[in-house]
Amino acid sequence: MAYPTVSAPYGLKPVNLIGGQVFSGSTRMYPIAYNYGTAIYYGDLVTLGTTGSNAGYVVIAPSNTSLVAKSTIGVFLGCYYTNPTTKQRLYSQYYPASQTAGDITAVVCDDPDTVFKAVAVASSSSNVISSFPSAMVGLNAVGNTPVGSAVSGDSGLGLVASTTTTAVGSGGAFRILGLVPDTQITTSAVYQSTTASTFVVSGLTVGQVIPIGTDIYQLVGGQLQQLGVSACTTAATTVTTTGNTTLTIGAAITTTPASAGVSTVVLVQSPEVLVKLNFGVHNYYAA
Repeated sequence: MAYPTVSAPYGLKPVNLIGGQVFSGSTRMYPIAYNYGTAIYYGDLVTLGTTGSNAGYVVIAPSNTSLVAKSTIGVFLGCYYTNPTTKQRLYSQYYPASQTAGDITAVVCDDPDTVFKAVAVASSSSNVISSFPSAMVGLNAVGNTPVGSAVSGDSGLGLVASTTTTAVGSGGAFRILGLVPDTQITTSAVYQSTTASTFVVSGLTVGQVIPIGTDIYQLVGGQLQQLGVSACTTAATTVTTTGNTTLTIGAAITTTPASAGVSTVVLVQSPEVLVKLNFGVHNYYAA
C-alpha cells in the first residue's frame, strides 16, 4: 500500500511552476463581498464576479466540468476576516458562507503557470478515488462537481479518471503533466487468460478493487513491460473461485504474457496526477 493513502479528493494543491520553476508560495489577495452566500474551500477554483454586489469580488468558479475561456483567476488557498461576533481577526482554511464582515480577504494562487497536484475520481458526480493511466499524460481531463468539507476545509474537486480511448480533447480544462509516484499503489498478481476485451489474473485479496485507469504491466527480468495501450476500462472487484482469488479486468492489451498461471503481472494505480490549467482557461491568459 502506498503512503500516504489518498482517501478523498482535496482540490488543487500548488506544487511548482512549469519548466521546473519553484513555487515560492506567492499569492494575491482579493476581497470577498460582505455576506457572500456560497462557501469556498481550500483548493477550489475561483473567479471574479461580474454582476450585482459580487462584481469585482471573488466568487466560486463555474461548474468544473464545463470550464471555458476566462473561467478562473486561480485557486483559493484560505481567507481571513474580522469575526463579526468576537471582533477578532480570524484565519480560515475555507470561507464559510454568509459571513457578515466587510474585510473578508481571499488568498489566491493566481499564477497561470502553476502546476497543481490533484486526485483522480470515478465520475463527474463522484468523490470515489480512481486512477489515471500513464498514457493519459499529455492529454486533457475535466473536473468533477466538487463538494467541499467543512470539517477539513478542503475542496472536493477531483479530476475525472479516463481511459486512453475516452480522453477529453481540446475541451478539457486541465492538462495532465505527469503521475505522482509517491502515492501509486502497486499490486502483483498471476496472469491467467485474456480475450479481446478482458484480462484475468489471480492471487489477489478478496474484495480488492482495481479502478478504471489502472496500468497493467508484465514483470520481465525484474523490469516492467506494459502490456497494451489501454488500461483498465471498468472497475473490477475480486471474487473467490475454487479457493483462489481471480479478477476479470476490462482491458484490451496488445501483448500477451508468456505463460498462463506462471507469469507475474503488476497492476499500478495512480490516484494522483500533476496538472496545469489549459491555455485560455485562466483569466490572465485570455485577452
